[in-house]
Amino acid sequence: MAFDIDRYTANSKPVAWGDLDLDSFHDNPLPPESLRTLRYMCDVEYHTVCYLRDLLTTPSHNEPEVGAFMTMWNREEFWHGEALAAVLAKHGIVVDFDELAATRIKLGWKDRLDPIKQSLLGGLVGNDFVAVHMSWGAANEWSANSAYLRMAKLEKHPVLAELLKRIAAQETKHVAFYASQARDRLAKSKKAQVITRFALSRFWAPVGSGISTDEEVTHVMGHLFRGTEGRKLVRDVDSHIAKLPGMEGLTIVETALDARGIAADGPSTPVAVAA
Repeated sequence: MAFDIDRYTANSKPVAWGDLDLDSFHDNPLPPESLRTLRYMCDVEYHTVCYLRDLLTTPSHNEPEVGAFMTMWNREEFWHGEALAAVLAKHGIVVDFDELAATRIKLGWKDRLDPIKQSLLGGLVGNDFVAVHMSWGAANEWSANSAYLRMAKLEKHPVLAELLKRIAAQETKHVAFYASQARDRLAKSKKAQVITRFALSRFWAPVGSGISTDEEVTHVMGHLFRGTEGRKLVRDVDSHIAKLPGMEGLTIVETALDARGIAADGPSTPVAVAA
Protein backbone atom coordinates (compact mmCIF):
# COMPACT_ATOMS: atom_id res chain seq x y z
CA MET A 1 0.00 0.00 0.00
CA ALA A 2 1.36 3.41 -1.01
CA PHE A 3 2.20 5.86 1.77
CA ASP A 4 -0.44 8.61 2.02
CA ILE A 5 1.73 11.70 2.35
CA ASP A 6 -1.24 14.09 2.45
CA ARG A 7 -2.80 12.24 5.35
CA TYR A 8 0.51 12.07 7.16
CA THR A 9 1.25 15.79 6.86
CA ALA A 10 -2.32 16.72 7.84
CA ASN A 11 -2.22 14.56 10.97
CA SER A 12 1.35 15.19 12.10
CA LYS A 13 1.47 16.44 15.69
CA PRO A 14 3.81 16.46 18.69
CA VAL A 15 4.18 13.24 20.64
CA ALA A 16 1.86 13.57 23.64
CA TRP A 17 3.51 13.52 27.05
CA GLY A 18 1.77 16.31 28.98
CA ASP A 19 -0.64 13.78 30.49
CA LEU A 20 2.18 11.60 31.84
CA ASP A 21 3.20 11.88 35.49
CA LEU A 22 6.86 12.78 35.08
CA ASP A 23 7.05 13.62 38.77
CA SER A 24 6.89 9.87 39.39
CA PHE A 25 10.58 9.78 38.50
CA HIS A 26 11.33 11.59 41.77
CA ASP A 27 10.22 8.56 43.78
CA ASN A 28 11.02 5.98 41.12
CA PRO A 29 14.14 7.22 39.29
CA LEU A 30 15.75 5.48 36.36
CA PRO A 31 19.10 3.72 36.89
CA PRO A 32 22.30 5.32 35.55
CA GLU A 33 22.67 2.92 32.60
CA SER A 34 19.16 3.76 31.38
CA LEU A 35 19.71 7.50 31.77
CA ARG A 36 22.90 7.17 29.74
CA THR A 37 20.97 5.48 26.94
CA LEU A 38 18.13 8.02 27.08
CA ARG A 39 20.62 10.88 26.84
CA TYR A 40 22.06 9.30 23.71
CA MET A 41 18.57 8.94 22.22
CA CYS A 42 17.75 12.54 23.08
CA ASP A 43 20.92 13.82 21.41
CA VAL A 44 20.14 11.86 18.25
CA GLU A 45 16.57 13.18 18.06
CA TYR A 46 17.66 16.78 18.57
CA HIS A 47 20.37 16.52 15.93
CA THR A 48 17.79 15.52 13.33
CA VAL A 49 16.52 19.10 13.19
CA CYS A 50 19.96 20.35 12.15
CA TYR A 51 20.20 17.47 9.67
CA LEU A 52 17.42 18.97 7.55
CA ARG A 53 19.68 21.86 6.52
CA ASP A 54 22.10 19.45 4.85
CA LEU A 55 19.28 17.61 3.09
CA LEU A 56 18.20 20.84 1.43
CA THR A 57 21.37 20.67 -0.68
CA THR A 58 20.66 17.17 -2.03
CA PRO A 59 18.45 15.84 -4.86
CA SER A 60 15.98 14.65 -2.21
CA HIS A 61 14.90 18.26 -1.71
CA ASN A 62 13.63 18.39 -5.30
CA GLU A 63 11.12 15.60 -4.69
CA PRO A 64 7.79 17.12 -3.47
CA GLU A 65 6.68 14.12 -1.41
CA VAL A 66 10.12 13.64 0.10
CA GLY A 67 10.39 17.35 0.94
CA ALA A 68 6.96 17.38 2.58
CA PHE A 69 7.75 14.28 4.60
CA MET A 70 11.15 15.51 5.77
CA THR A 71 9.65 18.74 7.09
CA MET A 72 7.12 16.90 9.26
CA TRP A 73 9.60 14.16 10.15
CA ASN A 74 12.11 16.67 11.47
CA ARG A 75 9.46 18.35 13.59
CA GLU A 76 8.36 15.04 15.07
CA GLU A 77 11.94 14.00 15.82
CA PHE A 78 12.54 17.33 17.56
CA TRP A 79 9.45 16.75 19.70
CA HIS A 80 10.79 13.32 20.59
CA GLY A 81 13.93 15.04 21.81
CA GLU A 82 11.87 17.49 23.86
CA ALA A 83 9.97 14.66 25.55
CA LEU A 84 13.14 12.72 26.36
CA ALA A 85 14.80 15.91 27.63
CA ALA A 86 11.87 16.40 30.02
CA VAL A 87 12.46 12.92 31.48
CA LEU A 88 16.17 13.61 31.83
CA ALA A 89 15.45 16.94 33.50
CA LYS A 90 13.53 15.13 36.24
CA HIS A 91 16.83 13.39 37.00
CA GLY A 92 18.83 16.61 37.07
CA ILE A 93 20.26 16.13 33.57
CA VAL A 94 19.93 19.27 31.45
CA VAL A 95 20.12 18.90 27.68
CA ASP A 96 21.02 22.17 25.96
CA PHE A 97 19.65 22.12 22.42
CA ASP A 98 21.63 25.21 21.38
CA GLU A 99 24.84 23.49 22.47
CA LEU A 100 23.93 20.38 20.50
CA ALA A 101 23.10 22.48 17.45
CA ALA A 102 26.50 24.15 17.61
CA THR A 103 28.14 20.72 17.73
CA ARG A 104 26.13 19.62 14.71
CA ILE A 105 27.18 22.65 12.70
CA LYS A 106 30.83 21.79 13.37
CA LEU A 107 30.24 18.20 12.26
CA GLY A 108 28.76 19.19 8.91
CA TRP A 109 27.85 15.96 7.09
CA LYS A 110 29.56 13.59 9.46
CA ASP A 111 26.69 12.25 11.55
CA ARG A 112 24.25 10.80 9.03
CA LEU A 113 24.89 11.96 5.49
CA ASP A 114 28.64 11.64 5.13
CA PRO A 115 28.46 8.05 3.79
CA ILE A 116 25.75 9.04 1.33
CA LYS A 117 27.75 12.09 0.27
CA GLN A 118 30.66 9.79 -0.48
CA SER A 119 28.35 7.84 -2.77
CA LEU A 120 27.98 10.96 -4.87
CA LEU A 121 31.56 10.42 -5.98
CA GLY A 122 30.21 7.50 -7.99
CA GLY A 123 27.99 9.79 -10.04
CA LEU A 124 24.83 9.26 -8.01
CA VAL A 125 22.17 11.78 -9.05
CA GLY A 126 18.41 12.24 -9.07
CA ASN A 127 16.37 9.13 -8.35
CA ASP A 128 19.45 7.06 -7.60
CA PHE A 129 20.53 9.42 -4.82
CA VAL A 130 17.03 9.50 -3.36
CA ALA A 131 16.94 5.69 -3.42
CA VAL A 132 20.10 5.57 -1.29
CA HIS A 133 18.77 8.25 1.04
CA MET A 134 15.44 6.46 1.50
CA SER A 135 17.10 3.07 2.08
CA TRP A 136 19.50 4.62 4.59
CA GLY A 137 16.59 6.30 6.35
CA ALA A 138 14.62 3.05 6.45
CA ALA A 139 17.52 1.23 8.11
CA ASN A 140 17.86 4.00 10.69
CA GLU A 141 14.15 4.18 11.46
CA TRP A 142 13.76 0.40 11.74
CA SER A 143 16.64 0.49 14.20
CA ALA A 144 15.19 3.40 16.15
CA ASN A 145 11.75 1.83 16.42
CA SER A 146 13.28 -1.40 17.72
CA ALA A 147 15.45 0.53 20.19
CA TYR A 148 12.54 2.43 21.72
CA LEU A 149 10.37 -0.65 22.13
CA ARG A 150 13.30 -2.58 23.56
CA MET A 151 14.07 0.16 26.06
CA ALA A 152 10.43 0.26 27.15
CA LYS A 153 10.47 -3.48 27.79
CA LEU A 154 13.81 -3.53 29.58
CA GLU A 155 13.20 -0.64 31.92
CA LYS A 156 9.60 -1.46 32.87
CA HIS A 157 9.02 2.00 34.37
CA PRO A 158 5.32 2.58 33.55
CA VAL A 159 5.67 6.27 32.64
CA LEU A 160 8.82 5.81 30.58
CA ALA A 161 7.41 2.73 28.85
CA GLU A 162 4.27 4.61 27.81
CA LEU A 163 6.27 7.57 26.48
CA LEU A 164 8.64 5.35 24.50
CA LYS A 165 5.74 3.40 23.00
CA ARG A 166 4.20 6.67 21.83
CA ILE A 167 7.48 7.72 20.25
CA ALA A 168 7.82 4.30 18.62
CA ALA A 169 4.32 4.68 17.13
CA GLN A 170 5.49 7.79 15.28
CA GLU A 171 8.72 6.09 14.26
CA THR A 172 6.59 3.35 12.68
CA LYS A 173 5.09 5.97 10.36
CA HIS A 174 8.57 7.18 9.48
CA VAL A 175 9.58 3.62 8.64
CA ALA A 176 6.54 3.24 6.41
CA PHE A 177 7.49 6.27 4.32
CA TYR A 178 11.18 5.51 3.98
CA ALA A 179 10.62 1.84 3.21
CA SER A 180 7.89 2.45 0.61
CA GLN A 181 10.03 5.05 -1.14
CA ALA A 182 13.11 2.82 -0.99
CA ARG A 183 11.28 -0.19 -2.46
CA ASP A 184 9.79 1.80 -5.33
CA ARG A 185 13.01 3.59 -6.25
CA LEU A 186 15.29 0.58 -5.92
CA ALA A 187 12.93 -1.50 -8.03
CA LYS A 188 13.28 1.02 -10.86
CA SER A 189 17.07 1.18 -10.95
CA LYS A 190 19.71 -1.55 -10.87
CA LYS A 191 22.31 1.19 -10.54
CA ALA A 192 20.61 2.46 -7.40
CA GLN A 193 20.54 -1.08 -6.01
CA VAL A 194 24.26 -1.55 -6.56
CA ILE A 195 25.26 1.78 -5.04
CA THR A 196 22.82 1.49 -2.13
CA ARG A 197 24.11 -1.97 -1.29
CA PHE A 198 27.67 -0.68 -1.42
CA ALA A 199 26.86 2.35 0.78
CA LEU A 200 24.97 0.33 3.39
CA SER A 201 27.45 -2.54 3.55
CA ARG A 202 30.53 -0.32 3.66
CA PHE A 203 29.46 2.78 5.56
CA TRP A 204 26.34 2.20 7.66
CA ALA A 205 26.79 2.50 11.42
CA PRO A 206 24.32 2.78 14.29
CA VAL A 207 22.48 6.10 14.35
CA GLY A 208 24.40 8.55 16.50
CA SER A 209 27.82 7.12 15.71
CA GLY A 210 28.98 10.41 14.26
CA ILE A 211 27.83 12.56 17.18
CA SER A 212 28.79 10.35 20.12
CA THR A 213 31.96 8.61 21.19
CA ASP A 214 32.56 4.97 20.35
CA GLU A 215 32.25 4.23 24.06
CA GLU A 216 28.73 5.69 24.17
CA VAL A 217 27.63 3.92 21.01
CA THR A 218 28.86 0.59 22.35
CA HIS A 219 27.12 1.18 25.68
CA VAL A 220 23.77 1.90 24.03
CA MET A 221 23.97 -0.99 21.57
CA GLY A 222 25.00 -3.36 24.35
CA HIS A 223 22.40 -2.06 26.78
CA LEU A 224 19.60 -2.55 24.28
CA PHE A 225 20.65 -5.51 22.16
CA ARG A 226 23.03 -7.71 24.16
CA GLY A 227 22.00 -11.35 24.56
CA THR A 228 19.76 -13.74 22.67
CA GLU A 229 16.60 -11.65 22.85
CA GLY A 230 18.36 -8.48 21.78
CA ARG A 231 20.10 -10.26 18.93
CA LYS A 232 16.76 -11.58 17.70
CA LEU A 233 15.46 -8.00 17.43
CA VAL A 234 18.57 -6.97 15.51
CA ARG A 235 18.12 -9.85 13.08
CA ASP A 236 14.51 -8.79 12.58
CA VAL A 237 15.72 -5.31 11.59
CA ASP A 238 18.25 -6.81 9.19
CA SER A 239 15.55 -9.03 7.68
CA HIS A 240 13.49 -5.95 6.82
CA ILE A 241 16.48 -4.28 5.18
CA ALA A 242 17.33 -7.46 3.26
CA LYS A 243 13.84 -7.47 1.72
CA LEU A 244 14.48 -4.22 -0.12
CA PRO A 245 15.24 -4.78 -3.82
CA GLY A 246 18.89 -5.72 -4.28
CA MET A 247 19.64 -5.87 -0.54
CA GLU A 248 19.28 -9.63 -0.10
CA GLY A 249 21.59 -11.11 2.52
CA LEU A 250 22.68 -7.82 4.11
CA THR A 251 23.18 -7.98 7.88
CA ILE A 252 24.42 -4.47 8.57
CA VAL A 253 23.04 -4.10 12.10
CA GLU A 254 24.25 -7.47 13.35
CA THR A 255 27.62 -6.83 11.72
CA ALA A 256 27.84 -3.52 13.59
CA LEU A 257 27.15 -5.27 16.91
CA ASP A 258 29.72 -7.97 16.19
CA ALA A 259 32.31 -5.32 15.35
CA ARG A 260 31.76 -3.79 18.79
CA GLY A 261 32.05 -7.13 20.58
CA ILE A 262 28.47 -7.15 21.82
CA ALA A 263 27.57 -10.65 22.95
CA ALA A 264 24.97 -12.52 20.92
CA ASP A 265 24.41 -15.28 23.47
CA GLY A 266 23.33 -15.38 27.06
CA PRO A 267 20.89 -13.20 29.01
CA SER A 268 19.99 -9.68 28.06
CA THR A 269 21.48 -6.77 29.93
CA PRO A 270 19.86 -6.67 33.37
CA VAL A 271 18.14 -3.39 34.12
CA ALA A 272 17.53 -2.41 37.69
CA VAL A 273 13.95 -1.41 38.44
CA ALA A 274 13.66 1.14 41.19
CA ALA A 275 11.36 0.20 44.04
